[in-house]
Parts: sequence; structure tokens; C-alpha cells
Amino acid sequence: RRCPRRSPMAAQEPPRPPPAGTEPAEPEPGGPYEAVLPHWFYCKVTDTRERWVPFSAQDSERLEAAHGAGKEQDDVVVPTSGGRYDVHLRARQRVAVYWDEEVSEVRRCTWFYKGDKDNKFVPYSEAFSEELEEAYMIAVTLGEWKKKLESPNREVIILHNPKLMVHYHPLASSDDWVSTPTEQGRPRTVKRGVENIAVEIPNGEPLQIDHLVFVVHGIGPACDIRFRSIVQCVNDFRNVSLSMLQAHFKKAQEQQQVGRVEFLPVNWHSSLHSTGVDVDLERITLPSINRLRHFINDTILDVFFYNSSTYCQTIVDTVASEMNRLHRLFLQRNPQFKGGVSIAGHSLGSLILFDLLTNQKADPEEDEHCAQGSRTTSSMGGIEEVKEILKKLELSEYCDVFEKEKMDRQALFLCTEKTLKEMGIPLGPRMKILHYISSEPETKVSLTTPAQRFSSTNLNIPLSQVSANYPQLNYKPSIFFAFGSPIGMFLTVRGVKRIDPNYSLPTCKGFFNIFHPFDPVAYRIEPMIVPEPEFEPMLLPHHKGRKRMHLELKEGLTRMSVDLKNNLLGSLRVAWQSFTRAPVPALEAGSAEAEAETEAGTEKQPDTKAEEPPAAVKEETALINVGKLNGGNRIDYVLQEKPIESFNEYLFALQGHLCYWESEDTVLLVLKEIYQTQGITLDQPLPGTQ
Repeated sequence: RRCPRRSPMAAQEPPRPPPAGTEPAEPEPGGPYEAVLPHWFYCKVTDTRERWVPFSAQDSERLEAAHGAGKEQDDVVVPTSGGRYDVHLRARQRVAVYWDEEVSEVRRCTWFYKGDKDNKFVPYSEAFSEELEEAYMIAVTLGEWKKKLESPNREVIILHNPKLMVHYHPLASSDDWVSTPTEQGRPRTVKRGVENIAVEIPNGEPLQIDHLVFVVHGIGPACDIRFRSIVQCVNDFRNVSLSMLQAHFKKAQEQQQVGRVEFLPVNWHSSLHSTGVDVDLERITLPSINRLRHFINDTILDVFFYNSSTYCQTIVDTVASEMNRLHRLFLQRNPQFKGGVSIAGHSLGSLILFDLLTNQKADPEEDEHCAQGSRTTSSMGGIEEVKEILKKLELSEYCDVFEKEKMDRQALFLCTEKTLKEMGIPLGPRMKILHYISSEPETKVSLTTPAQRFSSTNLNIPLSQVSANYPQLNYKPSIFFAFGSPIGMFLTVRGVKRIDPNYSLPTCKGFFNIFHPFDPVAYRIEPMIVPEPEFEPMLLPHHKGRKRMHLELKEGLTRMSVDLKNNLLGSLRVAWQSFTRAPVPALEAGSAEAEAETEAGTEKQPDTKAEEPPAAVKEETALINVGKLNGGNRIDYVLQEKPIESFNEYLFALQGHLCYWESEDTVLLVLKEIYQTQGITLDQPLPGTQ
């Protein structure tokens, strides 16, 4: 039923208007009855604890419209929460679309009672709410209060008046005698309508989606210090992005240029640990310090799994296939979407994405920065190099075979015995070629574009410590964001000393390495491209437009000590010069002029000293060429630590690695760079940004 039926007696008696000055929430007996406005809720279960969460205002209106139209007879599915959850109206279930999650119960709520544990209001069932509403309607219309109702659980509800309605729990007794309400324990408050309970109802998310970002987690199933999953952490990241859009893109929102950015989590940990490896580990794990060993097996071992050829293949296959699946599903559900796609990775997840991106195949027509025909030239150069190798191995008669198959040096080092056999190479020459490949120290693929691969100044970068077949993505990411990333460390461990400044990811033109200054897992990238000059990473501005107070105070004290030191040294220098200068009595006029020059010089000295700090500042903020990995822009960005974090770096090291999900500064940089690709800028440019 959509609304409770009226009693015949209520229909015969015309309603009387309430006297002036009467509050609407307290109707007079025989006064007008107003139907309650329902709001839709869903039940969220965490650690066997139920919590009823309201849908946003726009989602509740959609659900109510579908309910009012009678569509629940056809089991209509209503998308909610920005399209990430579907509500099956007839079954009253809320189902996650993009990831696996327990199905939640959905309820159309009108009446609530205060819970025992957390003092939050809990909605009654829809059927009992209708009974309560019918009793309330009769009481308001006829003025007959003190109504007593019994719920299906033998709980007693008494409607004393419009502002005092009480819920009593039944006593745990074996007999059926009903005791008086005062004997049934502590009463609980009953409220009618969602507007009378203390609950925050969100307005909802913008319908327009401008950009899609896939977020890959790091080691372990938990992603933050509260041991929450990647889904919960990405939910926080998305919520922060919505508030940052309202604060910093207000003009663009008013002009309807900006909607929102959708962030979808990518989970690979569950697929890895469902391969049966946990059972194998359990058999060999010692029984002592059980919790610590289980934690290590579930988290830290993921790093070793990624360095194993077997499990590395499982991980990269899972990440790539999951991102492709999510992309296809998103386009199916949002056919009008015309925006770009970016990817973000936290901790080990950023390394997985980096290895995937370095192994993507760019379209042949995309190398616009290379001269026309450079690919053909380099390819011919590669074939000539293969001919030189075959000549060295006294196998020149097979040059035509390799030239026919268009085998360059890189392809040669990827050959196996099977591929050589399929090319028709006999056993003896096959053994010679395979022995050369295995014994040659440069059996690694260069991390360069085709035009740069054979440059004598190029330093090669191995793609991975292990051999894996990296899948291809169905799209070309616009930007790659790395949070708390160990990419620099892993590249160094793999033997990489330097990244070619001309190198860029084949299909992704943007790369940002974002880290907290105390993050123990994070490493820089820029010194691997420009190793000579030492320069600081870009300091991320505070989202409110200034440096944190303690950092400004620290810089001010440092600048003051430098100025004090310079002034003291300048004064000592002038005093020493005047002390050591020999007097010339015969030339009084000349000495007077000399004194004037000396005074002028001493006056000028502080000016020159005062100009030195600005020169140093200019040197720090000067444009530094860090190669093409991020399109010529800076790559390393460091967050500003909070004042409490500056007291002890070691104490907040773990928090520094897990802080990115709720960091407004991180989210704002992500949004700024994403919308900059669409020509949309912040309302007010933040200081210190490029």
C-alpha cells in the first residue's frame, strides 16, 4: 500500500484548521492529517553489527517514484550511489555492480525507534510502519491518543501524543501474561518521519561523469591503518573528491562544465590468494607467534609473489583483466560517457601498473615526436645488428630467414627454441643462437621508444626481474598516479642506474609520483632521470591555498638565521678592513673620499647580501627539465606533513604510507591534472603549482 487507508469516521468529520501559533508538528484533535514522507534506507553490516544508512535525497526520490508507479511488480532495477549499486525494488535488495559485496537489505522507512547501543534510530519494518501510521492517522483525526500497539516481536508501542511516542521491549518471560509498560524495562523514543531524527542525508552525486580512474591497491587485503578494504578506501577518496570539486571548481560547476570523477577499485589480492597458495603456506608455517606469521603470509609475502614468475603472471593478468572488465561494464552502463581514463596505484599496486604500462604497445601512427620514417630506420638498423650477430656466430646463411621474419635485436633476444624451430633453423644453429642469448649480458628489453633504442647514450631498463607475458589494456590511460610508490627502488634493484630523458610510457603521457615525506615505502623518480643536480621534489600546496603554519615558521626561522649570519659576517668584514687599512695623513682629501667610498660600499653590501636569498629561491623554483616521462613536467610531488607528525618521524611513518585515501592535497592534485587535460582550471590557482 502506498498510504494508509482512512477510517470511515474520519471521512465523515471534516478537518478543522489548527489555531494560529500552533506548531505543525503537534496537530490538534480532529485537525488535518498529513501523510508521512518516506525515505529509503539500506542496512550495512560491519562485524555482525547492523547500521541503517539513508540513501541520498536524489536516490530516495528515484526509488519512491519507481515504488509509486507500481514498478516493483516487474522487479525494476534502480541504479543508486552514482551507478555503483543497483536496487532490486521487489526483492528490496541493494547489489554492488563493479565488485563483490554482501547484498544489503533495503527498506522504505517512515517510523523509527532509538536503538540500545549507539542511540541511533532504527527503522521499523514496512508492514508495521503502516500499522503505526494508520493508528497515528486515527489518533490525529479523532483526537484519541494513548493508543497501544504490539509489534510482531511482542514489543509494545504507545502513542501518548504527537510528540511523545514510546517503545517498550518485552520481558523474557515464559508466560503469556502481558505486564504493564512500566515493568517492561527502559522505554525508547519513537519518531515519525525522517525529518524528526538526527541523520545526515546527502544530496547525491552529479549525474555527469567527466573522467574514470581505476585504483589498484598494494600489499595485503587492508589498505589503511583501520584495516579497511580497497572498496572502503576508494569510497573515502571519491567523497573527498566531491568536496574538493565543490570548493575549488565552483565556477565550472555553475557553468555545468564539471560533473565529477568516478573512482573504481581494482582488487587482485583475493584472486592471488584463491590459487591455493595459502594452504601450501599454512603447511610450512611455524605455530609460534601465529598472528604475526599470518599477517606476514597475508601481506608482506605479496612482494615476493610479485617477484615469482608464476605468481607475477597471475597478478598482472588479474589486474589487466579486471581493469578491462570494469572498463567494458562502465561503458555498458554509461553509453553517453565521452571522457578519458586514468589509473592510480598505491604502494606495490603502482609498480604493477608501471610494469604493465611499460609493456603496452603504442599504435604505429602515434610517434609524432619522432621524425617520419624513424621507425623504419631503427627497424632496419635492428635487422643489420642481427646480421652482425649471425655473422659473429658463423651463421650468415640464415640472415635471409631472420630478415624475412623482420627480426631485430629485441625480437632475437625474445626467441625461444620453439620459435627458432618454427622458423626452420636446424638444431645446431639453434643451440648456438640460444647459447648466445643466454650468455649475453644485455638480455634485457630497453625502456625506450623505437627511435632511441639504439642510441649509444641510451641506458637500458629491464622491464621486470621475472619474465611475464604482460596483457594489453583496452584503452590508453591519460595519466598514471603513483601514491607512496617503490618504483624507483625496484628499478634500482633491477640494475637500472638511469632512465633515458627521452623515454615516455608508450600509451600514457602523464606520470605523477606522489608521496608523504615520512612514507618508508616511497622513493623518488626524478633523480634517476636527472642525476647530476640535487633538487627537491615539488611541494604540494595545501588545499586551502598556503603552506602549513609550522612549515612557514620553520622556513622563516631558517631564513632569519641565514640573514643574521650574513649580516654578522658583513659587519666583521667591514671592521677588519677598517682595522687593517693603513692611514695616509698627507692626503686628507683623498682619505675623505676613500671613507665616503668605503661607507658607500658598506651600504651596498647589505643590499647585495639581501638579494642572495631571492636568487636562491629563484634557483629552486627554476624550471627543471626532467625528461618526457611526464611530458616535460615535474614528476615527484611531496605532501606537507601535519604539525603533529613533525614531532616524531618514526612514530608516523606507517600513517605516512596509508594517508593518501583521505588526503585533500592528494585528491586536489589528481583533480587539477585530470581537468587540465580538458582545459578546465581551478577557481583560484594554488601557490607553487606548475
